[in-house]
Amino acid sequence: MQVKIQPSLRIGTILLLFLFTSEEACAEPIIKSVKLIIQPRNEVQRSANVSLRCQAEVSHSPGSHHNYKYLFYKDYLPLNTDQTNATDNIFSIPDARVGHSGKYSCDVVIENQKKASSVKDLTVKGLLTPVLTVDKLRLTEGDDVTAICAAEGETGSLTFFFRDGPEELYRKSTDSPKVEHKLTLNKGTVNMFCYYSINLGGTVDNSNNSNVISVHIQELTIKPEIKAMPSTNVIEGDIINFSCRVDLTHQRNSELKIIFTHGRTTLDLNMTQKDYQMMAKANDSGEYECISKLGVVHKSSTVNITVKELFSMPDLSIHPAEVFEGEHFTISCQISSFASERIQREDITYVIFRDKTPVINYNRYSGTAGKVTNGKYMCMAKAKGISKESWTVLFGAKVLVSKPEITVDGPVITDEPFWIRCHSVNGTLPITFSLKKNNITLNRTKVFYSHEANFLALISSPSDISSYFCEAENNGQVSIKMSERLLNVTVIVPVGKPLLTVLPVPENIEEGNDVTLICGISKGSPPIRFRFYDSNHTPIHTTEVQSNSSSFVLSRVNREKSGNYHCEAFNREDMLSKSDIVTVKVSLAKWKKVLIAVFCMLLVVLLVLFVVMGYKAKRGKRKMAAKLSVKPSSPKSDDSLTLSLTHDTLYSTHTVEVNNKESVWSERPPDVADQDSLQSQNEGDVEYTEVVHPQPVDPTQIPLRKGTDTVYSELQTSQGDPEHINHQTLLEYAELNHDLPDPVD
Repeated sequence: MQVKIQPSLRIGTILLLFLFTSEEACAEPIIKSVKLIIQPRNEVQRSANVSLRCQAEVSHSPGSHHNYKYLFYKDYLPLNTDQTNATDNIFSIPDARVGHSGKYSCDVVIENQKKASSVKDLTVKGLLTPVLTVDKLRLTEGDDVTAICAAEGETGSLTFFFRDGPEELYRKSTDSPKVEHKLTLNKGTVNMFCYYSINLGGTVDNSNNSNVISVHIQELTIKPEIKAMPSTNVIEGDIINFSCRVDLTHQRNSELKIIFTHGRTTLDLNMTQKDYQMMAKANDSGEYECISKLGVVHKSSTVNITVKELFSMPDLSIHPAEVFEGEHFTISCQISSFASERIQREDITYVIFRDKTPVINYNRYSGTAGKVTNGKYMCMAKAKGISKESWTVLFGAKVLVSKPEITVDGPVITDEPFWIRCHSVNGTLPITFSLKKNNITLNRTKVFYSHEANFLALISSPSDISSYFCEAENNGQVSIKMSERLLNVTVIVPVGKPLLTVLPVPENIEEGNDVTLICGISKGSPPIRFRFYDSNHTPIHTTEVQSNSSSFVLSRVNREKSGNYHCEAFNREDMLSKSDIVTVKVSLAKWKKVLIAVFCMLLVVLLVLFVVMGYKAKRGKRKMAAKLSVKPSSPKSDDSLTLSLTHDTLYSTHTVEVNNKESVWSERPPDVADQDSLQSQNEGDVEYTEVVHPQPVDPTQIPLRKGTDTVYSELQTSQGDPEHINHQTLLEYAELNHDLPDPVD
């Protein structure tokens, strides 16, 4: 069987094959792995040639060509970028140095793909030995020598050190393999060498020491000679001559300077041709130095001077230490020692100053403490041209405390604590304040930083406020000052619970009456604000009075005014008090009650008349004939008799059953003649029940019935014998009027 291929199917197959081959041809390459190879090995010696080969394993479509981008890193920093179509690339390190040691890696990037190799360590062993050179081998003290330390070909972060044995002369960090520096040498002979260190990512390697070079320095003989005359031990007031000399016979002297100092104080900048003279004082003891300076070379010599005091610094004292205004005080000025070999005590003169103004030329001063004598006091002692001042003493006469003032902040509220402030305008601190009530001390406090004290107090009635006063003293009992009593203070008595009264009494309020609401309190400071509220808690009246009660009239109230009323009283917003709720009920007016009673009576009378007239009307309309049929109610019954009464109009039969039992229906009394007839026959009493069907006005409206409706009523006799029944009597009581009810279905 031969299958023919439709031309359209052939074209579709060709297109599918073309698309498939196109997708294969355009498929992106996949970088499977990247490897870094260090050649010849990971650890080499200095000067070796090192190659870093980055190889990539890539999966791609046959015949496809892609560009490969290689990135090399040292210590995670990029080195270079190279682009080729080869699957590997080489980064060369010719003549490797220790500085080339580190962590290497590479990345391969093809189009949007990138893959990194693992990190490899390269270690290069062996640092170069540096070479030291100098421009001079013989120097004069103070001259400079240029030293060069070189490690040509070394790379990396290097630090060069210049040393003289254990002493370091200079150091410098650089990326250059050579350091040049001018050194100033101050010794006779310096054996100088150098070396360098390299930092390899956390570890430091040191090179070998360079060659040693000996440099000879000729010392300058410019050391000065210092002398103090007449002696290094002097007494205050003596004259001292200092001399500084340098032998410049064989020296260059054009630039030589000699400086004279005492401690950190420079006394003379150039003493080459002269001496330094001064009068010795007590604080002039210490070390004196001559410094000779030639260029950068310094030489010095020192001498120690001891100066004995001619007399000690005077001491100013005030007695007594604390003085109040009006009290006497004394100021004295004394020295503790003097040089008896130079002066006598009588040779010393004194001056006492107040605020830098002389008060007395003597060492003692007396006065009365007051504002005039207040100030800063000091004294001066003089002898042999030497004057010394004492320390300054501040003197101020203490001020007796002034009469305190007693006040309160804001109004005082009974039965609530309040603060009483006692304040004195004047008075030297500390001051002791006392709060008293009727000469009884309630509290006491001593203040050191202010002129007032605060006390907490409590009163139960407004009259208690005037019993408080305070005292102040700062010098014992002699300085006690008493304040006035606490007067002119507003005392507020909080309002008591209000009582709401209603007039007339809530049970006797009728519509149209005026109702008076009276809100009263038992206590409270006027003015009092009263506020009345209705049952909706809505304010209906607010007033402010000077008395303890207020009223509000509800004019001509109606029943809508019934509800719960209350009032509030307050003499401050935070002292509000509420009354209990009073229920007001407004009843109907009396004339409305009478009118309702009369109306109800009329309704009752009309109803009675209507019933009576209706009943009479029904009796007058009774027009009917009755048929009586008597038959036993049951074939087996010998003590009952059934009477059938046929209403001509309704075509219904009413059956009356006579039984010796008592009937539950209403009883109609028989006529007198009938009673006699019944009694003569010794018959028992007979009870009758009447079932009445009212006759419709229009006989045509009477619904048709399939048969005769019969209603049975049971008649009972005492004997239970049917033949004893008086038929005539039954017939008479079986009469029906015209208002018989409709038949019962």
